[in-house]
Amino acid sequence: MSDLDLLTQSLARSVKHWRAVRGFTLDVLAARAGVSRGMLIQIEQARTNPSLGTVVKIGDALGVSITTLLDYEQGPHVHIVPADQAVRLWHTDAGSYNRLLAGTEAPGPLEMWDWRLMPGESSQSDPHPAGTIELLHVTAGELTLTVDGVEHRVPAGASVHFEANVPHTYGNTGEAPMEMVMAVSVPPVP
Repeated sequence: MSDLDLLTQSLARSVKHWRAVRGFTLDVLAARAGVSRGMLIQIEQARTNPSLGTVVKIGDALGVSITTLLDYEQGPHVHIVPADQAVRLWHTDAGSYNRLLAGTEAPGPLEMWDWRLMPGESSQSDPHPAGTIELLHVTAGELTLTVDGVEHRVPAGASVHFEANVPHTYGNTGEAPMEMVMAVSVPPVP
């Protein structure tokens, strides 16, 4: 079985599990996540490999991290994620990528990401639930961060945090690769 098949099956089990824990019907989860009921059925039956944006929306609607969606059976209190087990969820042919390094529930989802954007590339993000905070530290290059239509330049060595309940884009308008580490904290589902 391929890694993609394992990931798809884990996501299917996890979405079913957390939907049941939250007491959501397919229709309720679809409405909360802004995802069609048919897509949720396909995900829960492991018949599709949804986009990163769809997985983020479902996680936000369920109040759990992407890490939790990919593996709902939590291990011991100390959980080490070896470097080769970080999950790459997005990449381009030019070499841009993001990797989910680690995640937990604290009390809502808390995720740590490793990002690389090649010159001229960008990645857009839909608004997250109210109360979501993103904390970024640029380790190389310069990040062009656009939050709710306003552009901000964040050079290597600098950090930034913002409320992520508005559209936002991570971009690299420079000539060198941009690398950053990002933490995302999503409030728990009420």
